[in-house]
Amino acid sequence: MKIKTTLIALAALFASSLSLAAPVNINTASATEIADALNGVGMVRAEALIDYRTANGGFTSAEQIIDVRGIGQVTFEKNKDDILIK
Repeated sequence: MKIKTTLIALAALFASSLSLAAPVNINTASATEIADALNGVGMVRAEALIDYRTANGGFTSAEQIIDVRGIGQVTFEKNKDDILIK
């Protein structure tokens, strides 16, 4: 019973830590800020987002990240509430 309680507490702690990332403005954030804020986006994809915004004048919608190579619908769905466009 003690193990079960401990596992439940650990699961709750882990789940709460997943939602602690602050929303990120993908039109102004650095690659490090993007990689830290978005789930499933590492430095390579974060740099691809920056390359895309540089070449195309910035993002006009959060869903537009799907146009970036290596980022698909699943990644967008996981992160859509944490993506800001300003």
